[in-house]
Amino acid sequence: MASLIRVSRQEVALMAVTFFWGGTFLAVHLVQQYCGPLFFVGVRFGTASLMGIAVFHRMLRGVTAAEIRAGTAIGLCMCVAYVSQTYGLRTISSSRSAFLTALYVPMVPLLQWVVLRRPPHVMSWVGIGLAFCGLMLLSGTGAVSGAFGPGEAATLLGALATTGEIILIGRFAGRGDSRRITVVQLVVTGVLALAAMPVMGESLPAFSWAWVAGGVGLGAASVLIQLTMNWAQKAVSPTRATIIYAGEPVWGGLVGWIAGDVLPATSVAGAACIVAGVLASELRLPARKRGPDATS
Repeated sequence: MASLIRVSRQEVALMAVTFFWGGTFLAVHLVQQYCGPLFFVGVRFGTASLMGIAVFHRMLRGVTAAEIRAGTAIGLCMCVAYVSQTYGLRTISSSRSAFLTALYVPMVPLLQWVVLRRPPHVMSWVGIGLAFCGLMLLSGTGAVSGAFGPGEAATLLGALATTGEIILIGRFAGRGDSRRITVVQLVVTGVLALAAMPVMGESLPAFSWAWVAGGVGLGAASVLIQLTMNWAQKAVSPTRATIIYAGEPVWGGLVGWIAGDVLPATSVAGAACIVAGVLASELRLPARKRGPDATS
């Protein structure tokens, strides 16, 4: 029994990351009143980049081409994920965004199938089905009729990019120094977000202490979060990591509810379906024992 409940220090670290993630939805939602999504992501990860460079500047002298490639690939996924999620939070509530973002959890087995050629097991399909039902409930009847809002669409794109980020971290975590890879991915994320501003027609916002505090504060936290993920996923598989990350929408929804978000019955039911899908995707049916007289 003890082995069933034993939790490694890497898993505890990822649980702490998940708890923090859940609270950031509301913070990002509030900051969107003062600046655009690309600018905010650029400031957030620009700050994180400068902090990472300041702390690890000596180690960065030994950065390898493989670490640069790994950090660039992860950073690209991160940029799409954070910009899409931040854009979505301009029009949807923090609790709704948190539960929609949770769809990356059942997405991981599917993307692993495509990238790593490992097909999902039966319970993964059950989890995917439950998560899809939860999406329909969260979106209301509009999702069935095709009237799906841009905020929800952007958040789903962010969930897909987060799926890629988790798989790439699991793939590259053991192939270099996690600190150097972390700094590279932070730089790539911040630079890409700022470079995309003129392309996407986003202008510089007026100065506000709100986006300064939000960007710098979350930027400092992002350094610790990405370092923790890159370190912990050397020992924790992408699939195991996703079940830990499943607590994110629960914390995000709770924080949003405390702050005054209205959660109708359909949203609660949808959230329950998504969480049930997350848990179901990690269950394993007991293997059928073959008797001595069993035939092949």
